[in-house]
Amino acid sequence: MLKKLFITATCALVIAACAQSPTGRRQIMLFSDTELSKMGAQTFDSMKEETPISKDAKTNSYVNCVTNNLLAVTPDNLRAQNWEIVVFESEQVNAFALPGGKIGVYTGLLKVAENQDQLAAVVGHEIGHVIAGHSNERLSTNQALQTVLALGDAGLKAYGVKYQQELMTAFGLGAQYGVALPFSRAHESESDIIGLDLMAKAGFEPRQAVNLWQNMAAAGSGGTPEFMSTHPLPETRIKDLRAKMPEAMKTFNERKAVSALPKCSR
Repeated sequence: MLKKLFITATCALVIAACAQSPTGRRQIMLFSDTELSKMGAQTFDSMKEETPISKDAKTNSYVNCVTNNLLAVTPDNLRAQNWEIVVFESEQVNAFALPGGKIGVYTGLLKVAENQDQLAAVVGHEIGHVIAGHSNERLSTNQALQTVLALGDAGLKAYGVKYQQELMTAFGLGAQYGVALPFSRAHESESDIIGLDLMAKAGFEPRQAVNLWQNMAAAGSGGTPEFMSTHPLPETRIKDLRAKMPEAMKTFNERKAVSALPKCSR
């Protein structure tokens, strides 16, 4: 009975809001671009209030150079946006891109990303999340799970099933590890591939993406089993990047042949 409720609710959501990612993966999209842009702007404003912003002109120029070269090869709808790029003073080794044209880069990342190409690998990856609509998909997936869990709880109550709380807890954990986390890993893997393509099109050296993730692995702990992690293991993403490298290098070499490579200096 619970299985039937799950299938019915999931099918209804999929039929109502089915989309396809840039790599051909099926997605559930329940929110409009306007809603996502508003949420992105609110989140970005909060972060600017909470985290110091770098005033260093050279650092800002460097990050803007890399980011703008990547944005120049994004799809038309993103390239036309008025992007806001902010460098945050923080030891976090991270960057992010939000719907509505918002990009943040933490100065801690610049200690791990050793050159313009490695920085492009991270920023391109984050832009890839926006291109693929991952924020929409994450929100939509969470809403779908909440709907299914609520229906399951109501169904168990209606049929007087014993151990209701235990069953719902087990089902909730199954949804987390069987749906929510794999979706997150799928997003990260997909953004790696999109970011690699952006790097190559913009004229950044694609092979530096592998070097970057090797640096990231050395800087992190890496002790979480992959099936319980929201990110693929560094070894997994490096393997996937290498599988796509011949195509990326072909694109990069075409750009290199016409001397159209970025020159972003720190």
